[in-house]
Amino acid sequence: MGVGDGERYIGVAERRARLALRHRLAGRARAAGPEEVAGSLVALHGTDPATVYLAVGARLADPAETVAETGRALYEDRALVRMHGMRHTVFVFPTDLTAVVHASTGLAVAARERAALLKAMAKAGAPDAAWLKEVEESALAALARRGQATAAELAEDEPRLREQFVYAAGKNYEGVHTVSTRLLKVLGVEGRVVRGRPLGSWTSTQFRWALAPEHPELDVADAQADLLRRWLTACGPATEADLKWWTGWRVTDVRRALAAIGARVVSLDEGTGYVVDGDVGPVAGPAEPWAALLPGLDPTAMGWQQRDWYLAPDLRPLLFDGSGNVGPTVWWNGRVVGGWAQRGDGEVVWRILDAEGVGRDAEAAIALEAERLRGWVGTTRVTPRFRTPVERELSAS
Repeated sequence: MGVGDGERYIGVAERRARLALRHRLAGRARAAGPEEVAGSLVALHGTDPATVYLAVGARLADPAETVAETGRALYEDRALVRMHGMRHTVFVFPTDLTAVVHASTGLAVAARERAALLKAMAKAGAPDAAWLKEVEESALAALARRGQATAAELAEDEPRLREQFVYAAGKNYEGVHTVSTRLLKVLGVEGRVVRGRPLGSWTSTQFRWALAPEHPELDVADAQADLLRRWLTACGPATEADLKWWTGWRVTDVRRALAAIGARVVSLDEGTGYVVDGDVGPVAGPAEPWAALLPGLDPTAMGWQQRDWYLAPDLRPLLFDGSGNVGPTVWWNGRVVGGWAQRGDGEVVWRILDAEGVGRDAEAAIALEAERLRGWVGTTRVTPRFRTPVERELSAS
């Protein structure tokens, strides 16, 4: 599918307008609760637990109860679930999406992960697949009895989870793995277990496991079409490269899903782009300018592979780590203009790195967002899991 003379051009200004409204960032587009935020964005990055709360709080009309309401949605109502998804990454999804994510993305990754575990165990002389199957069934039964449990607690019921084997013997990355660490990861990718309540506060990286919500088994192609349609609705227009990167699929899967949903071709500065059918028409931007302080790994900042339309290339070395993980960012009217951090005393500090179009009104709006963030975070100290040059410098200032 190529772009012809008759294809509509969607420029940077309109892409930023779509982002402001659909990602709940402009003032009047902000959401009432965490379920609405997650539904609008399709997925919230969950590798760093704090990101989920910070991403939600930045998009709520009233963020005062961000921690309580997000915790309720995750661990009481189970309207949101934290599980492995695209690119073998942990995300938070609306619970009704678990079947779609599992079929569209998880199945292929799960097969590779189980095969890799069995291969590693065999090389180490560990027990065979039948033994592992017996251990996992026992562990899942223990988890069902307990409701939620840490790996250590499950090992009290199934001691074989404590057994160790050497991984990558003789390599420079050789290590000793416990069966529980590798097995629970595989079960997570397979959609059989999910992350439960953290052991500490909402920023804690230590967590319990829980059985995954029951869901139907969907056709892979149908699930891929469903996921792509939802993501394009939230993030379109996007290029084929964006879609392949975000999903982690093969290009043939992306193209098949685009055809299945009847995606429309548009022209972007990067070349050919796609939107869902019915979304070709112009989108007016928010009535008022807007500012936002988004956390590291925020789904908007990480939403596209090709980011020049909202992030100047020369800012990347300052705002990303060496593995491509974005740190905390400051936004003004649809583009990244700086970074922010939290000092040891809890103060939220920020710095403008791209001053084009950032005047006094912008600085005042950004300062209000910093106060708004400090207001609901309170005394909690948040350190991003993946630290970047600007975040490190500001937090130490």
